[in-house]
Formats: sequence, C-alpha cells, structure tokens
Amino acid sequence: MTPSFRLSTLACASLIALGAAGVSLAQDKSMAKSDAAMPKPAMAADGVIAAWPATPKEVAMKTIAKYGQPNEVTATMLVWHDNGPWKKTVVFREEFKHDFPVPHTDLMQQWIAYKVPLDKYDDMAQYDGSVVIERTTGMISARCDKEEANFLAINLAHDVATGKRTATEARAFYADTVSKLMKGEKPPYTQSLQFRAPTGTADPDMPAKRPNS
Repeated sequence: MTPSFRLSTLACASLIALGAAGVSLAQDKSMAKSDAAMPKPAMAADGVIAAWPATPKEVAMKTIAKYGQPNEVTATMLVWHDNGPWKKTVVFREEFKHDFPVPHTDLMQQWIAYKVPLDKYDDMAQYDGSVVIERTTGMISARCDKEEANFLAINLAHDVATGKRTATEARAFYADTVSKLMKGEKPPYTQSLQFRAPTGTADPDMPAKRPNS
C-alpha cells in the first residue's frame, strides 16, 4: 500500500467517523427537543384545569395537593391510579346534576375492589344512584362532589351489602351525615373506609350453555 493511498484511506475513515458522530449528536439534540416538548404531568394538569369551571378546578387542585400529580391527563378528566385507599380516582370537567341528599353536582368518582352479593343489587340501586357496581371487574365506585362524600357513600354501600342497614336507613344516615359535614364536622364515615377493602373480587362469569348441550 502506497503512503498516499494509506493517507487517503485514513482521511476517509476520519470523515466517516465524524459524520457518524454528527448524526448521533443531531439525534441526541432532536430527542432532547422532543422530550422538552412533551408536557410534564404537572404542566399538563395545570394547563388543562385552568380552563375548567370553578368547582371541578377546585376539586382537581385539592386532589393534586393530597395525592400528587395525576397519572393521566386529558382535556376532560384527570386520573389517578392506586392513590391512597382507592384503586382509581377520576376528577371530571363535566358536572352531573344530583339532588340527593341536597342539590349538588357529581364530578369526582372513586373506585375500590368490592363484590356485592347479587341479591343486594336492587337495594344498592334504591340506596344511591351515584354508587356504581361493576360485577365483572369486581369494583364499586361512588361519584360525588368531594372525597368525603365518596367515603360516606362507599361505607354506607358496604353497610347495605352486608345487611347492616336497609337502603332506607342508609339514605337517612347519609342525609344526616352530610348535614354534619356541611357544618364543619368530620364524621368517621366521611374520613376513611370503615372496613378493609377485599381482594379477589372479579367475577368473569361463565360461558353460556349451548342449546341442547
């Protein structure tokens, strides 16, 4: 190999190496810009709720203060997973009119694992229309205007499911407890779950039997 050919080869190799380094650097800068452009949860949540109505915005801010930034952010809701005693918490931008026990709007829904006996479904429906049973996933949720009311709704749902109270008794207790809550009191049923949330509550059901099988 002649000296001139060797020098030419080395020069080409150096140019290739420099080109590769330049591409790598450009890619790194591009990725950095992309990461910077992606909204952080805090930035995304703050920006979203800034345009929300007053009540949902207030509830969202209180929930962020207590549980930290949400795991999911959309234009219409903030979502937390496994926050405190809850399997999931959602604060909605939209408000749903609800007149029991006093006129208000439902906008915060919270779930726990729970299995309601099938013979108690009618009682649960009579107790509170904002308590939702999900048999397949083994979940129950309450949707109200604040976490304290959701604790109350779930605790009373447990009482109804276990036969401790009738639907009528649960509604009366609910109304009385909300009255105390509005006066600044902190009844235990509004502060935490008064029972241990169960596990293994999912019910996938079973395949339907075929005719004549």
